[in-house]
Amino acid sequence: MTREGDGRAPTGWVIFDYGEVISRRTEAIPELAACLDVPRAEFEPAYWAQRDVYDRGCSDLDYWRAIGDALGVRVDEATSAELTEIDIAGWAPTEEATLELLDSLSAAGARLALLSNAPSSFARFAERQPWAGHFRELLFSGDVGIAKPDKAIFAMLLDRLEADPADCFFLDDRQYNVDGARAAGLRAERWLGVEAARRHLPL
Repeated sequence: MTREGDGRAPTGWVIFDYGEVISRRTEAIPELAACLDVPRAEFEPAYWAQRDVYDRGCSDLDYWRAIGDALGVRVDEATSAELTEIDIAGWAPTEEATLELLDSLSAAGARLALLSNAPSSFARFAERQPWAGHFRELLFSGDVGIAKPDKAIFAMLLDRLEADPADCFFLDDRQYNVDGARAAGLRAERWLGVEAARRHLPL
């Protein structure tokens, strides 16, 4: 599908991130803040400060309670469930251009995998979406307790794919995750949109 040295991805696996690659950036922050009856300006820093722990496997309830504790708000199980539902919905909208790219890659016979830093609750939602059918493997950090850019999660993915690092090409919107993939031996590029990605892909 590609010639060696032509600057394109290898003919093995193409691995996508989810957030802000397949999906749009969440717009649920104001609704989440309103659910806790706190100003957005106070809520948003707490939301992101606790996110890495959430992505690495802490429960929904522990995540939202940590945010609540930071803001002086009590979070019970019912509130946690409501916040989780809002949060999942916020990350659900997808970029049509990226979905079209996945369609094209699938039609070209590319082997696709997904590697996403995401909590397990979102993973169960994602697995049911039509776009998930493009991927032969979906690996979510919340399910395994490790996350990008840790080398261990790239090693786990390679093991599941039964692939050599050099046979894998990774796309992610965060440069530190791209750097982590490269340190693990994968070819990787930062996601700058569909047209930029196409220059590296076997199409």
